[in-house]
Amino acid sequence: MNRRAFLNTLAALSIVALAFCVSPVDAADPAPISVLIVYHSGSGNTEKMAQGVADGAKTASGANVVLKRVNDVAANDLLSSDALIVGSPVYFGNMSGEMKTFFDNWLLKFDLWKDRKMRNKIGAAFTTGGAISNGKEVTMLTMLAAMLVNQMVVVGGGGAFGASATTGPDSPGIDDKELMSLVE
Repeated sequence: MNRRAFLNTLAALSIVALAFCVSPVDAADPAPISVLIVYHSGSGNTEKMAQGVADGAKTASGANVVLKRVNDVAANDLLSSDALIVGSPVYFGNMSGEMKTFFDNWLLKFDLWKDRKMRNKIGAAFTTGGAISNGKEVTMLTMLAAMLVNQMVVVGGGGAFGASATTGPDSPGIDDKELMSLVE
């Protein structure tokens, strides 16, 4: 399975998981599902993955997909979403500082923690890293852990914990051919 297929799987699993959370009454008159995709990208690789995840999520019927850089997210973006998919490059075996600050702001700036305002929303993660084994799984686990602490329902996809891509010197990165294969 190529990277594009991993991204498609991640987006589809998030939407399917969200569909299971809809009550039978709501199923008769389905409301649009709001998917917020938040990412940080230093080199552009994670941004390309985020766009691929957004393209995959848009294929789900009734999905309203919003794609935002991590520093552009406001509390209302999080509150109005039904599902949150986050993406970060691997920096020193963990998520980027910008992504960590984003999660810290749930408590400090956005005031989401006190009343568990993210409870039961769907969460997923994806990451990029320069080498095959440089902390991509740890990075995804730390992002998923932040969601679990906030009582979100997390789903995997692509790999065990989410989609990831190796973008280092031995890899061409995320190229247009891989991105197009997700859409087809």
